[in-house]
Amino acid sequence: MNDEQRGAIFSRLQAANPEPTTELDFGTPFELLIAVMLSAQATDVGVNRATARLFPAARTPVAMLGLGLDRLKDFIRTIGLFNTKAENILKTCRILLDEHGGDVPRRREALEALPGVGRKTANVVLNTAFGEPTIAVDTHIFRVSNRTGIATGKTPRRVEDALLRSVPDDFKRGAHHWLILHGRYVCTARRPRCGECAIEDLCEFEDKNHTRPRK
Repeated sequence: MNDEQRGAIFSRLQAANPEPTTELDFGTPFELLIAVMLSAQATDVGVNRATARLFPAARTPVAMLGLGLDRLKDFIRTIGLFNTKAENILKTCRILLDEHGGDVPRRREALEALPGVGRKTANVVLNTAFGEPTIAVDTHIFRVSNRTGIATGKTPRRVEDALLRSVPDDFKRGAHHWLILHGRYVCTARRPRCGECAIEDLCEFEDKNHTRPRK
């Protein structure tokens, strides 16, 4: 795939969704950080259901620590790996207070130093909370990037690096959101909806004709 094709793809995705953002509910960078930490191996719908109860009770690191481990677990026990996540959230809150004045840091290294925060979570926070042109590669983006030919790679990090090299600068900030939404609702894993796809003619997926719904 060449640069012209990539530009055309993102132009169409932008036209369909000019202001893309996460489907996680949040009001502050801290709430986003907690929501993304909870979203590992969980759906956004499930996380939003839990944080709709959690955030009114604890919107700051101080308030979150004030809940204590058991109460925090009660708020998030519907989410996978909630025991580990609860422990990491409280450890993260303590570090935010002790080392960052209670604020979420804007540096990748500081974010990745927080318990339970890896590169993908850091990329989401940097992009969505602070407007950085980072691209977090989850399973949807990994699939869409490889399947379409936008950016290929055998690991999420290689796909991320390929995207950062190849996505036109004007589209980098929104690329993460466009690709994840496209993978979630159109370019799905088992039966991609090629007949409904806005970029079908630009996509390099070889099995497009086999995935069209029968009339």
